[in-house]
Amino acid sequence: MAEIVNLRLVKKRKAKEANDKAAAENRILYGRTKVEKQYEREANCKTTRFLDDHRLEKRAVPEAEVSDPDGK
Repeated sequence: MAEIVNLRLVKKRKAKEANDKAAAENRILYGRTKVEKQYEREANCKTTRFLDDHRLEKRAVPEAEVSDPDGK
């Protein structure tokens, strides 16, 4: 004799497994501590600054990006 299966429960179980899998992937992608995020930002900033400082041809900075020392 065949086993009786409640399709509603099977559907819910499948959805829960899919959500658990997505949560695990998100923990890997986005689950970094504040210190790790800050370290990566500083490393990117340092790399960008180094590359910009060592360009052979300086790129022109538009007026909008230049700010006064007073912040006005």
